[in-house]
Amino acid sequence: MAGIDMLNTVYNHYMTTYAPRGTSSPYDTHKKSELRSVYNSIVKMSKDSPLFLFKNQNNIGEFAVGMKENARELKNVISSLSTGSGSDLLNKKALSSDNEHVVTASYIGKHTTDDDFPELKIEVRSLAANQINEGTYLPNDEVSLAPGTYSFDIHSRDLDYEFQFNINPNETNRMLQEKLSRLINKADIGLSSDIIEDEQGNTAMIMTSDDTGNAESDSLFRISDLNTSKTSGVVDYFGIGEMTQAPHNARFILNGEERSTSSNHFTIDKTLEISLNGISEEGNATTVGLKTDVESFTENISHLIQGYNTFLQKANTYIDAQPNTKRLLHEMGNISLSYKNELDSIGLTVQEDGKIVLDKNLLQQTASEEDALERFHSIKDFSGAILSKSNQVSLDPMHYAEKTIVAYKNPGKSFASPYITSDYSGMLFNSYC
Repeated sequence: MAGIDMLNTVYNHYMTTYAPRGTSSPYDTHKKSELRSVYNSIVKMSKDSPLFLFKNQNNIGEFAVGMKENARELKNVISSLSTGSGSDLLNKKALSSDNEHVVTASYIGKHTTDDDFPELKIEVRSLAANQINEGTYLPNDEVSLAPGTYSFDIHSRDLDYEFQFNINPNETNRMLQEKLSRLINKADIGLSSDIIEDEQGNTAMIMTSDDTGNAESDSLFRISDLNTSKTSGVVDYFGIGEMTQAPHNARFILNGEERSTSSNHFTIDKTLEISLNGISEEGNATTVGLKTDVESFTENISHLIQGYNTFLQKANTYIDAQPNTKRLLHEMGNISLSYKNELDSIGLTVQEDGKIVLDKNLLQQTASEEDALERFHSIKDFSGAILSKSNQVSLDPMHYAEKTIVAYKNPGKSFASPYITSDYSGMLFNSYC
């Protein structure tokens, strides 16, 4: 158990330090059958995996987490553009908005016919807002608080947190504001702090809630030092206890019915994801409708190429630390080069390094032809191939690390060791599987 706890601590450290943020995607949640399939793949892979030692231990954790997360992002891009696997790749419906400055929408439901989709008319009256506490502007090079240990309390998301810090001799207002902002931002408790400056060069702390709306309370966070354990006075001194902008909900009219929500991003019937981006002109509603199959497919291709090139770009950053990453780039390049003729003909130019340049004019011209969907069939095969490769990288990022083979397993008499990945990389599953 101690070993598992240690590995969990190590992995969480690298996740928070190196891995991309934002893992709340619906494509990061899985059925039991999908998790069982992942486990079975690991078992099968481990049966013939040799014993090896890494040549460069210093950055192996960063490399392992980074490669796994980059593969996850690419898989999520393909999943978000598809309604299934195989023939359903890139078949996700796309939505159109006649005023994207006010409303944008995406389709997140299962495959549907055009007749099943209801046209939406949305008039935005107000956007959901964060809570803001803007502090007092103070001179940069002065401070009126005596040296000592101070503390203050923040109530956020139904939890209370106490922050303690020292004021040392020769510290200034600006230095203290930056110190407190770092403390609050590092804690990740549902609000962020920043430093703002006025025309005279005085600075103030500004506290902003991560959440918006006032569904449950008039305030999303409270700051006080009335009952704190150490010396009080910093809340009044910096002026961060008073709310300068109250949180409020978004208000909009959906198909003639007035509605309210605490966020500017919400779903409708678990099918549509709506983003409110601006205020409508009075009486002027934004229309959201379903694009044609060809238009949807063309848009999906554009997002796929962007995700694919981003994966190659991020993988390329590990070459200096782990030169074997070149092998992954070579393998990905071979996949794109094997489809070069088909992709070039529809406006996707494959370069020597494997990256793809999108010619939107040629892609749109291809999309306007009668046999567009048939000509786009090759891109489905291509997306299926890179999906398989990203699954492989996600299962075993150590395959591309520099290592020395110590011993091979006995052919035909090997046993499964499904936790070998954990032993080598500090991670078997991630925190959102």
